[in-house]
Amino acid sequence: MTENTNRSSSSHIYLDFNATTPVSGEVVQRLPEALEAWGNPSSIHASGRKPKLLIREARQLIAQSLNCNSLELIFTSGGSESNTTVLRSFLENLRLEKEKSKESGSAAGLRDEFITSAVEHPSVMKTMLMIRSLGFQVHIVPVDCEGHLDLNFYAKVLSAKTALVSIMVANNETGTLFPIKQLTDMAHAVGAKFHTDAVQALGKLRVDLKELGVDYASFSGHKFYALKGCGLLYQKKGAPLNSLILGGGQERHRRGGTENILAIHALRVMFENISAVTENSMRIEKMRDSLESQILQRIQNVKVTAAQGPRLANTSSLIIAGADGETLLMSLDLQGFAVSTGAACSSGNPEPSPVLLAMGLSRSEAQNSLRISLGWSTSQEQVEAFVSALVTIVARLRSFETSDDTNFEREDLDVSNH
Repeated sequence: MTENTNRSSSSHIYLDFNATTPVSGEVVQRLPEALEAWGNPSSIHASGRKPKLLIREARQLIAQSLNCNSLELIFTSGGSESNTTVLRSFLENLRLEKEKSKESGSAAGLRDEFITSAVEHPSVMKTMLMIRSLGFQVHIVPVDCEGHLDLNFYAKVLSAKTALVSIMVANNETGTLFPIKQLTDMAHAVGAKFHTDAVQALGKLRVDLKELGVDYASFSGHKFYALKGCGLLYQKKGAPLNSLILGGGQERHRRGGTENILAIHALRVMFENISAVTENSMRIEKMRDSLESQILQRIQNVKVTAAQGPRLANTSSLIIAGADGETLLMSLDLQGFAVSTGAACSSGNPEPSPVLLAMGLSRSEAQNSLRISLGWSTSQEQVEAFVSALVTIVARLRSFETSDDTNFEREDLDVSNH
């Protein structure tokens, strides 16, 4: 396929592909195809037929790639909407069932419990906490220091009371991969439905929905070199679902609102090149391993988070002692490197990453985190340049810390002598 636009130059190197990806060069070249289809796909006249055809063709091609039926795919605005649609749908149905059980005086057989992991995306975690605040049981599966799920805990809380399990394919911060097929089989064994947030998997892993066996799966186009504002929700045939957005009859009455033709077409273009995922992932994994090896050799007191186990080929989560993550991030940005930190800091209110805290890291360790995520256009030369810059910046930040500690001790000494 056409080389992806990295939006990087010699003065700016982008290494934050888990946050978003640049738009593929081929997508840019082929956007005019969709721009010409400007009509409303719900219109029955000639202006609506072309965009409707583009949507149908995109849905069929994507379904073939994901190994599902095209009617099982719903176009949404992205991963957060897809996640929320499934969870709130179950909540809505459960509240109706609970009202009916009160009227009948029997709650026997009511499935009113949910299960998720401690390291989910906020769109899942915040919705689950909202569900819990309404009085429903939400079990949160803990993870160990490497980010692996406690499968014993998961098996223990699964029961005939479980309505829905929602656990991601891959964690966006650490890259940790979860055994979705095993988790799904266990959920189905007790009659529960299973949803997975597969946003970080798209473009990095081969995704076969029939093989995974899940009932629902969420995807987002902007993680796969397409446009923002378009995502997918897989709804297995027969799995219950209510529309989150009411309106017209779009997406077979499962998602109201005129479809985003341009972004849907962009996603279709990327799925035409899905075969490049495996080759790119193998190349990227070698660069990621080289990056980590060089950093560990050249910088002391660095830990690679979640390195002991399966993880995304492109993701490296680091804890760098003596280097505040936010300061490190800004220093790298000034040097022309775009990365991210696990500490989701807002102005005046720095808070460590809930994911890293859930893994047992202390607040100070979590605030010393840095996430590097490579992409299809990342080169070995860019990796080398980044490592060199990181070595210099960490040394400088640590020298400031040492200097501050020394000055503090001297000031204490001076005060005590008065």
